Amino acid sequence: MRVLQITAFSGYGCTGRIAQGISELLMEQGHETAIAWGRSNSAPEHIKTIHIGNRADQYMHGAYTRLTDRCGFGSKRATEHLLKEIDRFMPDLVQLHIVHGYYVNLEILFSYLKKKQLPVVWTFHDCWAFTGHCPYFELAKCEKWKNGCEHCVQKKHHPKSILLDASEWNYRKKKELFTGIDNLTVVTPSKWLAELVGQSFFKETPVKVIHNGINTEDFKPQKSDIKGKLQIADKKIVLGVSSTWSEGKGMADFVKISSLLGEEYKVVLVGLDRHQLKQLPKQIIGISRTDSVQELAELYSAADVFCNLTYEDNYPTTNLEAIACHTPVLTYRTGGSVEIVEETGFGSIVEPGDIEGVIKAVYELSGSETKNAFSVADESVIKSLEQRERFQEYIALYEAVLQKSRSKEK
Repeated sequence: MRVLQITAFSGYGCTGRIAQGISELLMEQGHETAIAWGRSNSAPEHIKTIHIGNRADQYMHGAYTRLTDRCGFGSKRATEHLLKEIDRFMPDLVQLHIVHGYYVNLEILFSYLKKKQLPVVWTFHDCWAFTGHCPYFELAKCEKWKNGCEHCVQKKHHPKSILLDASEWNYRKKKELFTGIDNLTVVTPSKWLAELVGQSFFKETPVKVIHNGINTEDFKPQKSDIKGKLQIADKKIVLGVSSTWSEGKGMADFVKISSLLGEEYKVVLVGLDRHQLKQLPKQIIGISRTDSVQELAELYSAADVFCNLTYEDNYPTTNLEAIACHTPVLTYRTGGSVEIVEETGFGSIVEPGDIEGVIKAVYELSGSETKNAFSVADESVIKSLEQRERFQEYIALYEAVLQKSRSKEK
């Protein structure tokens, strides 16, 4: 089996690590694989990679998007070159990840996939594929995507447009390009997103739920002097972690709870940029983004409660990382963020914006009895978080899709 993955990031970030992990397991099992990437690559040298375009092309595509709101319709030359690379590699199946990173032309790519009749597995890491603009719409409380987008209220959110609103055109064009692929299977990391896909113009497309996973050898209870280093040895830690702290990640709510919790608590936020660090109130400890798995595992392990106050998310791996380190998760009832808590019972769920509910849950989850209960995590629960198990689900899906495709040919 020859599998080509197309993604913005290779070996970097959540989606990039998924692409790398799938490739490594494919190679272990004797299959051939390559990752075609657009924006960043940190995959090890033993994995075959194909660079799509260059930084100048991405800047041009990004500028085109800012002016026209047509993300995914630049990068023509880069995509034409990619098609030649695909022809050389001759994959049996194409796995798509994020395609709205200013590096590939959707019209050229999907016209090619339809013409070649290649089996395609496409993982939706957000909702962008079936909206006219936005990756998420929960915070905006918008349901236009069900029938046709227009007058997007999130035009200035990623992928940002500063001039035109092309949401109506984008919706129609995506529907035209993305539907009608005979051998397309959509993967979603959460049941929540799978339900949304079933209400979108992908409702006739087969959908498979494959949860995100983590490396449980990296994320496990760690002993450290994190509290001593942060000079809060006598405090209980309420931890928040995000790669970026946008409005939808609930940073304002962390500020509120930090002023309401008792003196024995300290809010620690990880992933802040320089501006956010300067603006933090004194009762919050801010830490800039870290790619150190060891440091993150130590922070999760030292925390008494991990708070995910996100207003929109798919299936956040931060929840998994906290549970693997035996720390309970408190999350808002949004997107797929609740699913791992519901499935494992490792935490509490609060309605979005319910600050009093958050305070109450923090007190309950950080109690000594609760913390001790979480410290004896069921081995089957931890095993269910392991990313290698999830990668094997992808490979089993590829084999099933190819078998079905070959049966049709006969």
